[in-house]
Amino acid sequence: MPRNRSTDDSRQPILQDNDENERSYNDNELEDTSGCCNPSKTWYRFIALIFMCLVGFASYFCYDNPGALQDNFKADLNLSTTQFAMLYSIYSWPNVILCFIGGFLIDRVFGIRLGTIIYMFILMIGQLIFAFGATINGFYIMLLGRFIFGIGAESLAVAQNNYAVSWFKGKELNMVFGLQLSFARVGSTVNFLVMESVYKYVKQYYSGPYIIGMSLFIAAGTCIMSFISALVLGWMDKRAETYLRRVENTEGETPHLSDVKTFKVSFWMVSVICVAYYVAIFPFIALGKVFFERKYDYTPEQANTVNSVIYSIAAIASPLCGYIVDRTGRNVMWVFMSTVITIGAHALLAFSFVNPYIGTILMGIAYSMLASSLWPLVALIIPEYQLGTAYGICQSVQNLGLAVVSMFAGVIVDKGGYLMLELFFIGWLSVALLATVIIWLQDFNNNGTLNMTPSEREEQAKTTLPQLTSSSINDEGSDEPDRQAREVRNKYLNRIGVGDTGNSSDTEPLLQ
Repeated sequence: MPRNRSTDDSRQPILQDNDENERSYNDNELEDTSGCCNPSKTWYRFIALIFMCLVGFASYFCYDNPGALQDNFKADLNLSTTQFAMLYSIYSWPNVILCFIGGFLIDRVFGIRLGTIIYMFILMIGQLIFAFGATINGFYIMLLGRFIFGIGAESLAVAQNNYAVSWFKGKELNMVFGLQLSFARVGSTVNFLVMESVYKYVKQYYSGPYIIGMSLFIAAGTCIMSFISALVLGWMDKRAETYLRRVENTEGETPHLSDVKTFKVSFWMVSVICVAYYVAIFPFIALGKVFFERKYDYTPEQANTVNSVIYSIAAIASPLCGYIVDRTGRNVMWVFMSTVITIGAHALLAFSFVNPYIGTILMGIAYSMLASSLWPLVALIIPEYQLGTAYGICQSVQNLGLAVVSMFAGVIVDKGGYLMLELFFIGWLSVALLATVIIWLQDFNNNGTLNMTPSEREEQAKTTLPQLTSSSINDEGSDEPDRQAREVRNKYLNRIGVGDTGNSSDTEPLLQ
């Protein structure tokens, strides 16, 4: 993504004489580019989306490597459940702070392209250190590897969110978030389905800790694929920026850390949901294999299969849920419904012996609904130039919750069993439900857009935007009415989700 421009920069002529020659050259070259290679075409954007999804594949595949081999980790490396849970909690601890900083660095220092490449490289190094630590049965080296892996993975997620908003802001955004989640969950699902087989294959040639270590080194191969995808995506984004003369900071403002004080209550409630909902999903999946073995007398392979159903369903349902949310709007309503369904799914697993696939399928569907409707809410609440910081905060508080809850989850299982763990998760989901109600009520009282349909948002834009731009143009003492009108227009449309979608035609000012 291009570097941010200051307000002083925006006062300079947009095109100098040399720029006109370069623009003419680029236009001629663009005319010679056809099909999917033309940045102005829809196919180019969706090819970029494929690489956006591939960038996150390795992160989710490697994140759940321990979950897929939980029994093997504990047996080969002589780990307790509490120590095993630390492999997940240590992943989250650095991101309580660094994820927020990582988002700010994307906004202010690196830009989205360089930031994505840097964070992907850090992730890859962390996975290699984790694999090396397992090979020599060095628990603290393994923790170091997971620590470094977490720094890269969560900041990479912030970069992915920024890419999605940059390329697909508007009516497609919910579907794009769903597709990104879908492919990420493909990574998690493939991990649960193949790592047991990888372990058995490696076991033919190695013994002891070497089996786990070499299995993790094989898993690290996915990091290379995702790193290459980050490079290709950066090239495509730079090319689109050059051809379409796309500007990242359309509002002409520079993000500051002090901007956090201006974030609305609705945003902080979204952050609460990020914590309270996801702590009932990820720690459950991390510890779920043994739960299904003990309660339902499943083999390790059967337990991995039912445990991976949540991710499998999410991989299939997330794009569909995103498409539905794009067409219906009502983001807050979908978040509410998904939280209620998840509470019901955990209650089935905790208090009944019905087929566990029912509970995990319901949880997978609800998880898809929530991710497709919750994360785009941030783009409706926060101005675009602050999105890196905002998504960083969401990831940070989420990781704080995951770090703490993962540790407690291991202790709860060791001390009280899995029934107490399920009650613990249901309690957190109740907090998420309360936060959703607060968002709903506040948005209703302020005539907001968070729970509107797309047509209602467009209608609101038609009635409100002329008043805002007229107020800007008629502002006494204003010496740049056209620029101010464009800034007001961009701020408002970005906020309500009726902004541009990445095509050059969408970046033209509404008011001339």
